[in-house]
Amino acid sequence: MDHRIVLFRAMNTGGIRAPVTELRAMAEEMGLGHPRTLMASGNLVVESDRDPADLEAAIEAETEVRFGRLIETLVRTPGQWAAMMAANPFADAATLDPTRLLVMVMKCGIRPGAVEALRALAIGDEAVEAAGGNLFFWHPDGIGSSKMAGMAQPRLIGTGTGRNWNTVLKLAALVGL
Repeated sequence: MDHRIVLFRAMNTGGIRAPVTELRAMAEEMGLGHPRTLMASGNLVVESDRDPADLEAAIEAETEVRFGRLIETLVRTPGQWAAMMAANPFADAATLDPTRLLVMVMKCGIRPGAVEALRALAIGDEAVEAAGGNLFFWHPDGIGSSKMAGMAQPRLIGTGTGRNWNTVLKLAALVGL
């Protein structure tokens, strides 16, 4: 049985409250093996051979029933996760300060013009690059004061969910990468 990395958008940060114990219970009830959560911010790893898109749809349907609201979900295989990591255009930054490197894992691609619009908002050495269908943000002065980060919303970029590089590495470790 293979692993699946499940990312929930806006979990416990965007008004959606779902305790990790409930996420693990939901996964077990859906027949997903050995569910593990990472932090309380919408990261779940399960054992499954299901197609990622089919699993996304099934989990979204279940979250709507269980939590009263559809929670946008992204599912990646270990191979997809490894490819995303390898595509990182800020490899030096990932080593320098992984908390300031953010990957926006995109559900259905990046909206046209999004990268250019974000770059116009960059301050100082901030940077954004599209690679492998995802957005990579470098925030050397932190994300909290970044106008670029604040505008990285679905209406501009498309649907995605952000994880800092430390979280990316921890999820990789959970699936044996």
